[in-house]
Amino acid sequence: MQLAEKIELHEATRLLDLACGRGEMLCQWSATYGIMGTGVDISEVFIESARARAHELNVWSRLNWVVGDAAEYPQPFHEFNIVSCLGATWIGGGLVGTLRIMLEALKDDSGYIIVGEPYWRKPPTQEVYQAVGAEPETFTTLDGLLERFQQVDLELVDMLISSHEEWDHYYTSRWHSVYQYLRDNPQDPDAQALYEWNAHNRRVYLQYEREYLGWGVFVLRPA
Repeated sequence: MQLAEKIELHEATRLLDLACGRGEMLCQWSATYGIMGTGVDISEVFIESARARAHELNVWSRLNWVVGDAAEYPQPFHEFNIVSCLGATWIGGGLVGTLRIMLEALKDDSGYIIVGEPYWRKPPTQEVYQAVGAEPETFTTLDGLLERFQQVDLELVDMLISSHEEWDHYYTSRWHSVYQYLRDNPQDPDAQALYEWNAHNRRVYLQYEREYLGWGVFVLRPA
């Protein structure tokens, strides 16, 4: 909710969330601030979960859910006040491409673009690139992000940077969820592969990502 308070949400606000996942942000903001919105995700499972959550919070009448390619959804006639994409800038082939897609659906220069993106805390080595599965151009530093925003004539007006503690909580929650699933479903045919994925993810995070990669949510406006 810290982010929501920064952008003056109200009942007339229309928000488009691209690659919305299970729609938690849209549902919570609609329940708290009365916003209207649309969530787009390629996963039918996620969209069904989002619909269920909207009914649970009694905001189903104010939200629309679309199963589809988030990169193809935005159109100039949409006129949303806010367009968001948190942690999924692969939909546009990277940050700059995704920002261009997001701008298509923004109503006017008074609107906001909200994007969540990893960044390098410090210059990575080739070993780090290989460990996290990134190319040199995949992510950049905070000042490099500013340059990428400026490439599409967007001005950075606010940001929320995750602390190490918040980053730790995000990752350890995933590890615990997988651990609990494996305990409850030992006969799952993919159990061994999931166990190995979890072990690898822990190792990479503790050895490389925690030191080198950060996470931020950036609030942008047309310059």
